[in-house]
Amino acid sequence: MPCKHIAQINDVTPSALGCEECLKTGDVWLHLRICRTCGHVGCCDSSPNKHATKHFHATQHPVIEGYDPPEGWGWCYVDQVMFDLSSRKTPHNGPIPRYD
Repeated sequence: MPCKHIAQINDVTPSALGCEECLKTGDVWLHLRICRTCGHVGCCDSSPNKHATKHFHATQHPVIEGYDPPEGWGWCYVDQVMFDLSSRKTPHNGPIPRYD
């Protein structure tokens, strides 16, 4: 089934250099996702805090992009489909902090 929300994706400005919430609390993440509605940067579901999914549940913003590094794919939480964003990747606005 195609995604009904692809037409709603925006070119966005990232809200932070890493997971917005994890940076505030000093927590770590594995990969980043960026909301293509508002630019919120959150951590993936393999990260302890799953902030990208929490952002979706709080806002109902449907589409995220794989952002660490920009991976060229999008995911719609509502329609549960992945799609190509390789021609519309969101650029980083600075170096992403790393936790080793």
